Amino acid sequence: MTMLYDALILPFTEFAFMQRALGGALMLSLSACPVGVFLMLRRMSLTGDAMAHAILPGAAAGFLMYGLEIVPMTIGGLIAGIVVALGAGAVARLTVQKEDASLAAFYLISLSLGVLMVSLRGSSIDLMHVLFGTVLALNNDALSLIALVCAVTLVLLVLFWRALVAECMDPLFLRSVSRLGSPVHFIFLGLVVINLVAGFQALGTLLSVGLMVLPAASARFWSQHVSMICLLAIAIGFASSIAGLLLSYHASLPSGPAIILSAGAVYFVSVIASPRGLLFSRLPRSAHRTA
Repeated sequence: MTMLYDALILPFTEFAFMQRALGGALMLSLSACPVGVFLMLRRMSLTGDAMAHAILPGAAAGFLMYGLEIVPMTIGGLIAGIVVALGAGAVARLTVQKEDASLAAFYLISLSLGVLMVSLRGSSIDLMHVLFGTVLALNNDALSLIALVCAVTLVLLVLFWRALVAECMDPLFLRSVSRLGSPVHFIFLGLVVINLVAGFQALGTLLSVGLMVLPAASARFWSQHVSMICLLAIAIGFASSIAGLLLSYHASLPSGPAIILSAGAVYFVSVIASPRGLLFSRLPRSAHRTA
C-alpha cells in the first residue's frame, strides 16, 4: 500500500510544480476535450492540427520582443491564429483552391516562419520550449490564463450547445431555421484558437492539439451520444494527464509527450477493445459466417 501511495500520490502532494502541472493539464482537458469532440464530428481534426501550427509565428514574435513572457506570446498566438484562419478562408472563397489545401499551405508557411523566428534569437532549449511546451514549469500567470480559457469555453458550450450539435449534424438546416448558423461557426473556431493558445503554454504548438483530438477520437469508439462522448473525452483527458505526469516523473521523460502518448495508448485500446472497435465489431460477422 505504501508503495502504491509513493508511486501514485506522493509526487502530487510533495512537489508544488507537479501540483501546478496537474491543475493546468486537468483544466486543459476540461475545456479542450469537448472542443475536440466537435472538431471530430465536423471532420475538422486536421484543421485543428493546422491551427495549432499556425499560432507559432505570433508566439515567436512575442518571444522575440519580450522573451518567455506569457501575455505577449498569448496575444501573438491569437493574432496569428486568426490571420491564418481568415487568410485560408479568403483564398478558398476567392480562388479555385479548396480550403484544406489553402489551410495546409498557410500552416506550413507559418510553422517554418515561427521556427526560423525563434532560432534567430533563442537557443535550442527555447525552441523546444515553444514547440513542445513545459507543463512542469507552469507559473501562476499560465494557470490563470488556462483557467480563464476553461471558464469561457464551458460557458459558451453551455449557451450554444444545441446550436453546436445541430451544426455538426446539418449546418444548412441550422442556417435555414436559425440566425445562429454563421455566428456559432465563428464562435466554435474562436474556441479552437483560444484552447490551442492555452494548450500552447503547457504542451507547445506541436502537441497542444493532441490533448484536444486524441481523447475525443477515443471516446467516439465507446458511445454515439454527443454529451456522453464529451464526458468520456474529458475523463480520458484527465486519466492521460495523470498517467503522463506520473510517467514523466518516475521515468524522467518529457512531460508533454508523455501525456500525449498516454492519450495515444487509450486510443489504441479503444480501436481494438471498445464495443465499436476492431475486436467486437467483427465478432458478429465471424459468427454469422461460421453459422
